Amino acid sequence: MSTIEVTNLSKSYGDVTALDDVSFTIPDGEFVVVLGQSGAGKSTLLRCLNGITRPTSGSITIDDANVMGPRNDVAMIFQQHYILGQMSAYSNALTGALGRTSFLGSLLGLYDGDDKQEALRALETVGLLDEANQRAGKMSGGQQQRVGIARALVQNPNLLLADEPVASLDPASAETVMRYIRDAADERDLTTIASLHQVNIAREFGERFIGMKDGQIVFDGYREDFDVDVIDRIYGDIETEAIREEQADEPPENNAAATSGARSHEY
Repeated sequence: MSTIEVTNLSKSYGDVTALDDVSFTIPDGEFVVVLGQSGAGKSTLLRCLNGITRPTSGSITIDDANVMGPRNDVAMIFQQHYILGQMSAYSNALTGALGRTSFLGSLLGLYDGDDKQEALRALETVGLLDEANQRAGKMSGGQQQRVGIARALVQNPNLLLADEPVASLDPASAETVMRYIRDAADERDLTTIASLHQVNIAREFGERFIGMKDGQIVFDGYREDFDVDVIDRIYGDIETEAIREEQADEPPENNAAATSGARSHEY
């Protein structure tokens, strides 16, 4: 687990401001979902947390240590799987141990025995142990993303980041992948930050929600406060009008589901 402290974080690309004075603290073991429209700053925030992108100003600390670049204890799950299709699911998962393996050892496939066991454990965590020897390129999109999760877990992170991990998946596969991410985080006590578009999936799996718009945080709170008005603030009135109409039409006992961003709507 890791404690994250983000203080006055800003990032500009020329005249474009991607992050504007963002601050928050995430305690050990929390599962946080970052929501917002495309261009809201979600991916930039995660890349800064991962050390891939350097902020223009402000700071990020993980367990009181400043983030100055990529760290072995921070793992990232990407929207595009970035797995090697010609390799097996097991071999792809094992690449998560590259940070602990010499260059020559990685070229020759000479991984430590503990890392090999960790790769099998990670595949079991995501429900792919029986497919360990299957070529990744022959797998479905959802299975490939689960291989990507396994690879991240083999890294043995304290902080797990997921950048739009289900954006390219059908609804059923998206829920399956998010369930495996949440289960892995719970099983391994990982602090987790996932960016999503889909409000319904966010509601189902998130513990805390950070809403972003135009590079700024417009909401930071928990499930009990994450209602239609908050969704309006993040996405705008037009996109939540259907939810409001459902609230008006449905009987009172169903209003809670509508307020939560009913499952039939995704953003």
